[in-house]
Amino acid sequence: MARIETVEQLREIYKPPKGRAVEKVIHRLEKHSLRFLELSPFLVLSTLGEDGIADVSPRGEGPGFVQVLDDTTIAIPDRPGNNRIDTMRNIVANGEVGTIFFIPGVSEVLRINGDAEIRDDDDLRARFEVNGKLPATVIVIEIREIFLHCAKAIMRAALWDTETRIDRAQLPTMGQMLNDQTGANDPVESQAEMERRHEAVLY
Repeated sequence: MARIETVEQLREIYKPPKGRAVEKVIHRLEKHSLRFLELSPFLVLSTLGEDGIADVSPRGEGPGFVQVLDDTTIAIPDRPGNNRIDTMRNIVANGEVGTIFFIPGVSEVLRINGDAEIRDDDDLRARFEVNGKLPATVIVIEIREIFLHCAKAIMRAALWDTETRIDRAQLPTMGQMLNDQTGANDPVESQAEMERRHEAVLY
């Protein structure tokens, strides 16, 4: 096994991209990317901290929960979590972010990369009110590039095929796994108890 350390070495293995792979990058939202956002209930958000450590965070809600502010700006509400604020700390340190949007049943994904900031404007937060509750903050991304990513990864994973879904019981509960990983001996709630607890604080 040899370690590859230069782009030139990579290009000896991978042919240069051409055609659509290069031409598909756009810089403004248009009808297809807008429709994708309208239908998407889930995304992953990548950030990079000042310590150089990368992070990725899932974000999910009802379809269209990410709002379009204009054709180069989108906004993502920050709902209650565990208060680690890894993503938020990283954005404060380094606003460069990448996102991948998913639509269940669709094998293509949408990638949006850009520059992010965190805002707590009352009028902006009010746009994301659910059940009388507002997000603590909103992540606003100024878009630098947008492109559709082909279906191969989702197809290889058979991600949306019902036959590939596993019974949740094949894994221990979250509490049990955390106890095992940390050496703690905290009381372990059932999966159903944990989901009910989460349900009460989704917003």
